[in-house]
Amino acid sequence: MNDLLSKYPEEIKTILAKYPSEQKRSAVMPLLFLAQRKEGYIREQALSEISQILDIQETEVATLVGFYTLFHDGKTGIYHIQVCTDLCCALRGSEDFLTGLCEALEIKPGETSQDGMVTVEEVKCLAACDKAPMFQVQGKDGISYHENCNVDNTLEMIQEWRESGAAEQEETK
Repeated sequence: MNDLLSKYPEEIKTILAKYPSEQKRSAVMPLLFLAQRKEGYIREQALSEISQILDIQETEVATLVGFYTLFHDGKTGIYHIQVCTDLCCALRGSEDFLTGLCEALEIKPGETSQDGMVTVEEVKCLAACDKAPMFQVQGKDGISYHENCNVDNTLEMIQEWRESGAAEQEETK
């Protein structure tokens, strides 16, 4: 227990200092990002710890994880691609893009590639309807947005990630 507190005491203190003590529940989002930072997803234990730190119900914390696309309650690939398939994006081909990308990676939406590199997920509204198909990707370097995509240029990007990952592994040997 208290894994967050033992791993990140100074970060938690800094986050909490940004909010008045009577409104410390406002720190829930930054604490969730902190909990997700190391492993790429939020463990159930972290939900409990955050609820204790902020003196709120664990279900309130879990609800945020389920609502926001930037939080994950399960392990994902190193790169987490979230394709918007809202109506406006669908009219611009996002569903075909999602299907084609998943077929090329031999996975279904919500799954991770065999090498653990890429998870592809269908989400709603990433606020770039006029530039669909588009996706956001959460990876080692944070979050980036890619607009007017097609399967081929996305697969090229994924190949670059794979090559970069292989090069990093060679450097650590």
